[in-house]
Amino acid sequence: MIGAGEVGSSIASSLAGAHEVVVVDVDGERVESLTYSHDVLAIEGDGTSLSTLEEAGVAEADMVIASTDDDETNLVTCATAKTASEAFTIARVRNTNFLRTWRRSEGAFGVDFMVCTNLLAAEAIVRIAGLPAARDVDPFAEGRVQMAEFEVRPDSPIAGQTVQEADRWEALTFAAVIDEDEVTVPRGGTVIESGSKVVVIGTPECVREFAQALAPDEKRASDVVVVGGGAIGFETARLLGERGLEPRVIDADETRARELAEALPKAVVMCHDPTDAEFLVREHVAESDLAVVSLESDELTLLVALLAKQIGTGRTVAVVENGAYVKLFEAVGVDVAVNPREVVAEEITRFTHGQQAENVAVIEADRAEVIEIEVDDESVLTGRAIRDAAGDLPEGVVIGAITRNGEVITPRGGTVIQPGDHIVVFADAAVVDAVLDVL
Repeated sequence: MIGAGEVGSSIASSLAGAHEVVVVDVDGERVESLTYSHDVLAIEGDGTSLSTLEEAGVAEADMVIASTDDDETNLVTCATAKTASEAFTIARVRNTNFLRTWRRSEGAFGVDFMVCTNLLAAEAIVRIAGLPAARDVDPFAEGRVQMAEFEVRPDSPIAGQTVQEADRWEALTFAAVIDEDEVTVPRGGTVIESGSKVVVIGTPECVREFAQALAPDEKRASDVVVVGGGAIGFETARLLGERGLEPRVIDADETRARELAEALPKAVVMCHDPTDAEFLVREHVAESDLAVVSLESDELTLLVALLAKQIGTGRTVAVVENGAYVKLFEAVGVDVAVNPREVVAEEITRFTHGQQAENVAVIEADRAEVIEIEVDDESVLTGRAIRDAAGDLPEGVVIGAITRNGEVITPRGGTVIQPGDHIVVFADAAVVDAVLDVL
């Protein structure tokens, strides 16, 4: 692992329990901090240097993950690693041009897999925009299954109900109830309190019906305003346009606004100061379903997001570069705070589970994971009813959905798992490695 920042630390945390992890960073303080906080070997040095990589044991490594905040450093690191090992290389980049080049030429830059922070963040935002009241949304089983996380507001119809009372959808599973201090695998009698967060897994249709029941006054965002035409704002507006929407984009820089207008034919681009409340009201931002705010500083992003909320915008999503600010943003009134580094760490984590995991979603900054696994003959579930196999699974595990031959099966106690089934499992972070071992 090259880079001990937010992304590197998050990935190291998920890997440390079951793998030998070596982390390289040029910052001595980061190295020392990581040494004390995680069960990893941390080395101070330059990841682009062959001698540093050799000191880290690159020749014996199965995987090299270059996750610094500098694109060029990550690409050079992967290219250098390839000269001394056969390790699978993963590079994190922000610039989508690098991603396009890599996609056109397999193995370009010595990279086996490339993740683009800006694109992944935009995709996460667009998924949230498509589901009323959602805080996080991830597809599984080629889109046949969806995981979504929601916050239960005081006025929600399910606030104060038990899971049994709230569970009115045949193809939906309540996977978890998350509070400030704990993650609970719910039973029928578990009460869903106001302020809690719930994680559900089911077909996209049922998840959408649940979202509408949870927040009946909200609707799928059709009128979206993107404030800030930087890389993430641009990608968000482009993806919204591809989905048939006509987003409005606001950017204060005249030159950038002109570039956006040329590059985004399905968007309406306005050049103006987004902190001007009179302008926002005049342009009917208050009447929009969703405002996505991604500006040059977290402080300015927070100001504009709260301003949009104050004038009446339906929902606000703020792009937060400092992961430590995510909870603060949401505590003071922003509906959803998206940290691009967390999003890219989640994508890379999918590879850390090796061949066992088809897909992975990280919940609440690594408090839990939702994992898609193809069941084989060796699994403790194979050929057994779920109720009979439950005793062989760690606590904190819920089977949320099963797909078999392209069909979605809602798991019940008597459901028998067959080889080749794809199961979507919720697991507390503490038992993820154990779950992968037995499934």
